[in-house]
Amino acid sequence: MFRSSNVVARIFERQVRTPSPGTSVHCARQFYENLFPSCTLYDVECPDHSFRKFTDDGQYLISFSRNHQDLIVYRPKWLSYSCKEEDCDLPSKAKKFDSFFTQLYCVSLASSNEVICKDFFLYVESCQFGLFATSTAQFHDTPAIGGAIQGVPSIERITFHLLRLEDGMILDEKVFRNDFVNLAHNMGVFLYDDLLAIVSLRYQTIHILQIRESGNLVDIRAIGTFCREDDELFLNSSTQCMAIADKSKMHQSSWSHVENSVHNTQPSSDNSFLSGIKQRLLSFIFRGIWNEERHNSMFIGTHGFYCTALHHQRVQGLKKKFYFHFQDYVDLIIWKVQFLDRHHLLIKFGSVDGGVSRSADHHPSFFAVYNMDTTEIVAFYQNSAEELYLLFEQFCDHFYATSRNSLYMNFISSHSNNIHAFEQLQSIRNKASSFSQFVKKMLASLPFSCQSLSPSPYFDQSLFRFDEKLISAADRHRPSTDHPIKFISRRQPCTLKFKIKPGPEAGSIDCQKRKVSSFLFHPFLPLALSIQQTMFLQPSVNIHFRG
Repeated sequence: MFRSSNVVARIFERQVRTPSPGTSVHCARQFYENLFPSCTLYDVECPDHSFRKFTDDGQYLISFSRNHQDLIVYRPKWLSYSCKEEDCDLPSKAKKFDSFFTQLYCVSLASSNEVICKDFFLYVESCQFGLFATSTAQFHDTPAIGGAIQGVPSIERITFHLLRLEDGMILDEKVFRNDFVNLAHNMGVFLYDDLLAIVSLRYQTIHILQIRESGNLVDIRAIGTFCREDDELFLNSSTQCMAIADKSKMHQSSWSHVENSVHNTQPSSDNSFLSGIKQRLLSFIFRGIWNEERHNSMFIGTHGFYCTALHHQRVQGLKKKFYFHFQDYVDLIIWKVQFLDRHHLLIKFGSVDGGVSRSADHHPSFFAVYNMDTTEIVAFYQNSAEELYLLFEQFCDHFYATSRNSLYMNFISSHSNNIHAFEQLQSIRNKASSFSQFVKKMLASLPFSCQSLSPSPYFDQSLFRFDEKLISAADRHRPSTDHPIKFISRRQPCTLKFKIKPGPEAGSIDCQKRKVSSFLFHPFLPLALSIQQTMFLQPSVNIHFRG
């Protein structure tokens, strides 16, 4: 597959350069080696809510009611008590949830037949806005009408709510009807500065919106069936002109074949086009293969003209690489999208089955870089492309970026900015059965889900070492254990700094039941929540703080 890696590299190089793996950008955080959660309150009595996350600026703790109807927002408090020992004896009122968090408000978001999507939340840090989603039930085997994709589920109503988190005021809403947006872990929505990309899987449209400071969600463009704002007007005008021309021909021939002409020269209402984004993709693939064949072929002839043999060779190359796979390219659908900057999108294409599957790792996929200003595809890769992997290895931070001015992103460890993360990547590479399989495994995570990593200093791999199978910066549930999770100092490899233990202090009574844990770390305070969930039992919430 042909590529345009230099184009993508220039996109990243225009942004702030990422330090090399051996260069640390974490020196300002070294004091956290001696400022960490040293005490734990087990099984804290707290509201029966589903706690989602801290906002990236640490101002709010987001939670939802258990019936998924209400949003409850808390503000973290700074601690009022301290002690020297790990198992310090605090006053009873200091052991309550209310001594750590103050409830600001409770807002009803969902209607009677809608529920809050508890895995979805995006934070607009510049305005302290929160974006939430509610939806009705999901239906499978819904007829594919109106341009919908067969095999993609349908949701009668999906509503995005923009709230001002300071007071809970609902500022604006955006509704999608009889559509499907993958809201799990923000997969179908990406935020970059004030730009929002929402992927309609069912109708294969990328909706670009702008979040104004006034609190309005403004439609900017829709990329899918059409790419430019006037594409639909142009096609409709062309269709009308063709219809008029057909009627004129039909009138002229009516003297001799009136009845036959009426039935045979009618314009077809079933005449359909490929979508605008699919035409852009096929055109880019065609030109790339054509130019590749020209480059690989020897120049034959004189005076700058190609001979017939060379032309035949290029045509054969097109047949083998383009026309043979033409239907495969046509059948590709958009899975996922992310911004690379304000002008370029990274779009992941694949089969319908992979687009709605919980795990698409085993499905073949492709990546395209799309320029929204020129409406052109500027690069195209298979999911085994070494060129894309090298960009991913060198510029990993830029794939995570959600803002040009998001300072906390500089502290999230990646193999592009952290030597320890880079060594882990090399270890995975050395253990892989083949380099091609390793590349596919690494690129399976692209595009990254928006705001999916915690910027907490305790996940900084320059400072601490921990078992990433049990805990990590990623916003995911982890298998739970009755043993504490150890955080070891990087600079003093044998020094245990602190431990995080989810679940009851004495461990679980029933060890046979499957348990999972989630961890909510404050972005800069030595404060964390661990929530252990066991089937058919109430969640166990622990608060870890600096004593």
